[in-house]
Amino acid sequence: MRASRYLISTTREFPREAEYISHKLMLKAGLIKKVAAGIYSFFPLGYRVLAKISSIVREEMDNFGAQELLLPFMQPARLWKKSGRWTEYGDELIRFQDRKRTEFILGPTHEEIITELVKKEITSYKQLPLTLYQIQIKFRDEQRPRGGVIRAREFLMKDAYSFCQDKRALELNYEEMKKVYEKIFSRCSLNYKIVEASPGAMGGEKSEEFIALSDSGEDRLVECKKCGYLAKMEMAESLETEERKKEELKEIKEVYTPQVRSIKELCKFLNISPAKTIKTILYETEKEPVAVLVRGDHQINEEKIKKLMKVTRVNIIEENLVKEMTGIEAGFLGPVEFDKFKLIVDNAIIRGRNFVTGGNKKDIHLVNVNPERDFKPDIVGDIRFPLANDKCPFCKNRIEIKRGIELAHLFQLGQRYSQRLGAFFLNKKGKKETLEMGCYGIGISRLPAVIIEQNHDKKGIIWPKKIAPFQVAIVSTNQETLKIAERVYHKLNEAGIETLWDDRELRAGVKFQDIDLIGIPFKLIIGNTFLKERKIEIKERREERIKKVSVEEVVQKMEELIKDAK
Repeated sequence: MRASRYLISTTREFPREAEYISHKLMLKAGLIKKVAAGIYSFFPLGYRVLAKISSIVREEMDNFGAQELLLPFMQPARLWKKSGRWTEYGDELIRFQDRKRTEFILGPTHEEIITELVKKEITSYKQLPLTLYQIQIKFRDEQRPRGGVIRAREFLMKDAYSFCQDKRALELNYEEMKKVYEKIFSRCSLNYKIVEASPGAMGGEKSEEFIALSDSGEDRLVECKKCGYLAKMEMAESLETEERKKEELKEIKEVYTPQVRSIKELCKFLNISPAKTIKTILYETEKEPVAVLVRGDHQINEEKIKKLMKVTRVNIIEENLVKEMTGIEAGFLGPVEFDKFKLIVDNAIIRGRNFVTGGNKKDIHLVNVNPERDFKPDIVGDIRFPLANDKCPFCKNRIEIKRGIELAHLFQLGQRYSQRLGAFFLNKKGKKETLEMGCYGIGISRLPAVIIEQNHDKKGIIWPKKIAPFQVAIVSTNQETLKIAERVYHKLNEAGIETLWDDRELRAGVKFQDIDLIGIPFKLIIGNTFLKERKIEIKERREERIKKVSVEEVVQKMEELIKDAK
């Protein structure tokens, strides 16, 4: 491709709107352009990368035996009402009506519609197992889209769905799909981890994520270097570094604390550690409101509350509603003589002694509050996020907390959708049984950004060779070498080497900056060295070394270098 005829839209400035390095570089290199919050157009260079990633995904999915189809982006609401997710999914779901007042949604995922399709086509165990997949646009109305295409509202996704006759077959299919994903991400040159994750709104019994390690990632991981324990923060078990010493139980007392509402203000006022305080926070679930208690130095893990209480919805009650519901001002809530809601209490509180809590009166706190003696928990469990240097729940070694970006999510859905939507089959004995489902997603349009997060330098992007928009860029630095550059360009194209010839009428330095920014793995420089030595300079994007070859050698040399490159 001639650069003079290609839509290249690079810029010298870093965009102010971008925080992630991948977002900055994708905008600066002209790979994407923002249309609205969380919605982007992919320009030709960016789309070539996207197409190559999609091709890798298709190859591995097809090798597995999955069958590609295409499902509608617009889905009838009746299916989502039948599955229960019309109300369960939340505000990320875009709901609307057509001109006939029929309700629809923009698909954030396709479990309902694929189940409806399969239930009409699959009738016998002889047709199982079956895995169908698509590469399709999705839309989720994210409250805070960020990181460019990393957390977008509209995105391209590969979603696959498996249908099996029993749990054992589902488990086998799930493990095989995990191996497929390992091949895909290895081919994309990604450094990743597989971690236990929460099924969330998707439901199901087991869920895992592929996470790319990145200091700028929004996902947090808990890792034990000694035994290899690894989990997302939402699923990680919590165990303190040291058991708290059993202090002598002290007499409970009221303390006047005027205008002291936060843990920080309370600790400063009483000169105590946050670990000696208890936060009492009200939540609403689909069953009932509850009061959740954790230590002042801990953060509540809502996923663990859902699991402990066996609920699907957990929402914090806003401060302005707390007094209306309890008669107590927010900031002064506490568990002593609080009988309005059930008390859900974290394990760490049960092990502690002589806490400070809200006194259920304005400007009053209680000191020396003790569980069991002063209040009775209704439910006790691990409901907090781990802290760095907590103990590993398996080997008791200290844990580390790392950051990463989600690449893919796998679910063993079981009968979550097939039961509700009536997807059955006849077994060997002719008896009707419910299909067991799995779901496997990859954020295709997110992958270019994640690859950039792990492959960049101060000059710009460094694409792995299998993902790069072009494998080679030719830069001719003066008029005298234009004809030679064109000759080499045609030779490389004829050899099947994807080549961008920068024939634009720009200074050589500008061309070099653009090629490095865009991240093409190899530069062929045809300039003064060629005029003096009749040699073409080859420079690899990841290295500073320059190799010199003749025009006759260039195709063979490039084939060798591309084969050996990362």
